[in-house]
Amino acid sequence: MSISRTQSALLLCTAMSLLSLAGQARAQDAASQENGATTLEKIVVKGKRVKSANAAAETPLASQTSAEDIRKKDIGSIKDLGNTTEPGVDYVDAKPGKPGGLFIRGLGGARVVTLIDNIPVPFFENFARQGQATTTLSNTNSSFDFSSLSTVDVVRGADSSRIGSGALGGALVLRTLEPEDLIGEGKDWGGVAKTTYDSEDRSVGGSLAVAKKIENTSVLFQGSYKRGNETDNKGTDDVYGMRRTKPNPADTYESNLLFKIRQDLEGGHRIGLTAERYSLRNRSDMKTLQSVSVTGTGSTYRIGDYRGHENTERDRVSLDYEYEAPSTDGLIDAADLSLYWTRLSKESGAGDRLTNNSIYIREDSMRNSAFGIVGGLESGFELGGVQHTVRFGGNAMTTDFSQALYANTAGVTSSSQSDMPDVSGKSLGLYLDDEIAFGNGFRLTPGLRFDSYDYDPDGSVSSNSGYRTFGLPSGNSGSRFSPKLLATYDLTPELQLFAQWSMAYRAPTINELYLNFSNISSGGYAVIGNSELNPETSNGFEIGANYASGDLSGSLMLFHNKYKNFIEQYTTTTSLFSFRGSPGSLFTYRNRNNVEISGVEAKVRKELANGFFAHASLAYAYGKDTDTNEFIRTVAPFKSIVGIGYEQDVWGTELTGVFSSGMRDDRVANTYDAPGYGIFNLTGWWEPEQAKGLRIQAGIYNLFDRKYWNAVGVRDINPNAASTVNQPVDFYSEAGRTFKISLTQKF
Repeated sequence: MSISRTQSALLLCTAMSLLSLAGQARAQDAASQENGATTLEKIVVKGKRVKSANAAAETPLASQTSAEDIRKKDIGSIKDLGNTTEPGVDYVDAKPGKPGGLFIRGLGGARVVTLIDNIPVPFFENFARQGQATTTLSNTNSSFDFSSLSTVDVVRGADSSRIGSGALGGALVLRTLEPEDLIGEGKDWGGVAKTTYDSEDRSVGGSLAVAKKIENTSVLFQGSYKRGNETDNKGTDDVYGMRRTKPNPADTYESNLLFKIRQDLEGGHRIGLTAERYSLRNRSDMKTLQSVSVTGTGSTYRIGDYRGHENTERDRVSLDYEYEAPSTDGLIDAADLSLYWTRLSKESGAGDRLTNNSIYIREDSMRNSAFGIVGGLESGFELGGVQHTVRFGGNAMTTDFSQALYANTAGVTSSSQSDMPDVSGKSLGLYLDDEIAFGNGFRLTPGLRFDSYDYDPDGSVSSNSGYRTFGLPSGNSGSRFSPKLLATYDLTPELQLFAQWSMAYRAPTINELYLNFSNISSGGYAVIGNSELNPETSNGFEIGANYASGDLSGSLMLFHNKYKNFIEQYTTTTSLFSFRGSPGSLFTYRNRNNVEISGVEAKVRKELANGFFAHASLAYAYGKDTDTNEFIRTVAPFKSIVGIGYEQDVWGTELTGVFSSGMRDDRVANTYDAPGYGIFNLTGWWEPEQAKGLRIQAGIYNLFDRKYWNAVGVRDINPNAASTVNQPVDFYSEAGRTFKISLTQKF
């Protein structure tokens, strides 16, 4: 497993830039050094106006991780985010037959939205194939590169007001780098380069971002590349087949390219162009399948010669407009608008020759393309002695979705088909809210959002054999008004109290509506969608406080969310077909009436004397179906992060503990209730005075080499059985002791 010459050159150039660019930075005149130190911009500060372009994150329910935090915490993934700054964020890595994904407040998949520069990242899945070891697709929420980001906002709660359909659990609101994030005051260029090694997956990565300003024109380029292997675990059985506990050997290749050009015009206007491409490729040696019998072939997967792959690609091009009023006497204070095209494609499969030398290949691919427009504006004015800040915005989008399965069994491809039809979609979302400031620290913000969608499946997919049994799919559409009411009160300049009621809304996914995989003749079952599903809705109630003073900051939030028409998978029987004299088995979807999730989240940080600091955060939630009293097992157990550290101008160190309780016992013998755990991470950094802008950072993670599990990730594992999609529980354990080292050069 070797790195190509081109990829090696990219990593080598990145590493060399850490030294050569340090020399260039020192060569600048003393005044530039004094006044132009590059600092990646930290956007949200209490009491400071947030640009209209970041309106989705302007709520007391959001917390932000800046590029500086990302750099200092060495955050390179959503999992890192959940183990450092956001204990309420959970990320599960995909395993053969077990899709993973992002979870916020116990909800994941289509119930959590990811926005990149206000443009939604589409979510799609194939339930019929993701449960197969050969065609498991990972979650689409993680299709981005942390080194390209300026801020990460986690918006919690059931609130569709500015995010739109899907935000039942919350949203990940991402902002990519802008030229001004890199160009320091008094300078006309700037940048940051970083190289990292992580023993968890033996990965080596490099990234470089540079920006240049010429008069009123700014240009930014960012690129990154990372090459790694399989993520480690605590399994020890290096065997073939369904009893294997060590991870399958793998090679991973991740890259990102980002280009922006911005032109500042008179009167506060700015226009620009953004182009972005993200790619993630995985090649694995499917040892968990090798030596296992293949149904219907009379053969087994060949040892040492059966491989899998997964590819993810996301592209985006947008024309961007921003406006910031140069004075306070205009009607509009700020505005933004983007006209965009984006495409996300994923494919996953496995294939090679079996022990009888016949070919056996399965490959599932999906693609979603979208054209859209998104924007908003803000206007502040006084009326009747009361200050109003009105925000209006929305998005409109057309989408085209396609899916296909390629199946080759001993050279025969007749079973290849589309499990879902090609679907054209249209969606519209509009929001309006008014922040009313009464002058005594009390603000009231009523808001209203309207969302609508319309799916039109292509009827030409009648070649899918399942449609002879279940008929051709029909269209699905819907609309909804989602109101909210937010109240905030500044009890003191440091302490803000808040309470919010809001409604959220989620349209069914294409998979939930139109999936159709039928194995009637040989298996007696079918996996189908339900085109009569109703959209999910919710009511969210939040109450809390935010505190910020010179050396102490913290937040506390209590929440209670009630969900209606909760979409779930279930198994039933049907009279549409029979198998061996009995009714056929049907795996499909339905709306569940009443689900509730409640919890508490808190954070605190204290700057102590002589450079010491301490911080703590926690997240606890409890979810159940109130009709059946069944636990919602995607709700993570109690989790807390506690740390103490010391830092001076040129060096610092921190010891952090991550603690989690065990999964609640669902009293089902064939599910795994992961035990609680406590792990410790030790990190340190050094910024040598002799190399201005250089930062050397290292960390040891899971310091005491503890074996533990992500409780949400193993919630459906049967500890009493083994199969190609249900390995022994140690296969799903997290990594043991690992270390990471990085070098960052700002210039």
